[in-house]
Amino acid sequence: MQEIYPWQKNDWANLQELRKRPPHGLLLKGTQGIGKFDLAMRFAQSLLCEHPDAAGFACGVCPSCHWFSQGSHPDFRLLQPDALSQDGDDGEDAKPASGKKPSKQISVDQVRSLADFFGMSAHQGGRRAVVIHPAEAMNTNAANALLKNLEEPPAGLLFILVSHKPQQLLPTILSRSLSFALSPPDTESAVRWLAEQGVKNPGEALAASGFSPLQAVKLDEQIGSEERTKLLRAVRQPESLDVFALAEMLQKTEQVLVVQWLQQWSYDLSSMKLAGKLRYHLGEDAAIRKLVEPIAPLTLARLQKYLQGAKREAQHTLNPKLFLESLLFSYRQLMLE
Repeated sequence: MQEIYPWQKNDWANLQELRKRPPHGLLLKGTQGIGKFDLAMRFAQSLLCEHPDAAGFACGVCPSCHWFSQGSHPDFRLLQPDALSQDGDDGEDAKPASGKKPSKQISVDQVRSLADFFGMSAHQGGRRAVVIHPAEAMNTNAANALLKNLEEPPAGLLFILVSHKPQQLLPTILSRSLSFALSPPDTESAVRWLAEQGVKNPGEALAASGFSPLQAVKLDEQIGSEERTKLLRAVRQPESLDVFALAEMLQKTEQVLVVQWLQQWSYDLSSMKLAGKLRYHLGEDAAIRKLVEPIAPLTLARLQKYLQGAKREAQHTLNPKLFLESLLFSYRQLMLE
């Protein structure tokens, strides 16, 4: 039985209060990478468990828990895009035999496929649960198809919607779901957990991930990567930045990731200029303070705005090298104004 993350203890205790009188729809929301999906799965399993313990955790050994762990529980359904695997990892690199890229949306057919499930009574005469992850992946037709069931849910059925972009959900779905905002991870617990996972630089990885521990695990290898190291070394000295050589070196790196690295760098430049502190590049106060000293705050704001647009463009670029050259030229030009 997988335990909850150490920073979720208060959230779990609050969920136990809800199980006494659970709503029809529950929206777990919070930033990406803090364990919302795992918490939703643990809560669903605990609701279906035959012998939960005093803290509400599933026993892990009853027939219900066995079915749940095997992905075959008759009273549970999971809806998520084909591009996501069962454990919630991004599986966009996986392709079916047809060669067609898996969808990143939850389709109306997926929602309609629940019709038979809704029409059945609970296998064990108790509760049933549907986890939808991420809820914002539902296209408009899928969201509208779900609405009817949220308005008139079968008895004993709980919809658990997981979202890090609740603003993208239909207002009618939001109004029919109880909003449950997960607490942000505290730094001490998150750093300790990352160290237990073997992350080499837990504090740095946590900061670079935007304080999302699960993202930090994935970022750990990137933190020490040659590409990221060379990029950050180059942007420290914009006057001598070799755009063409750096773009050549980075062209095999995911463009969105390069933009994210620059966005974090840009955020810290502005934060140092305006507030004298850093969020992502801890321990580099002196170097960043010296770099931003001659730069106007308005210029740094323009850089952040430019990078926001570049991130959208990075998802659809056809020529990585040309895109990176343009990105780095723009950075150098703004920093040298």
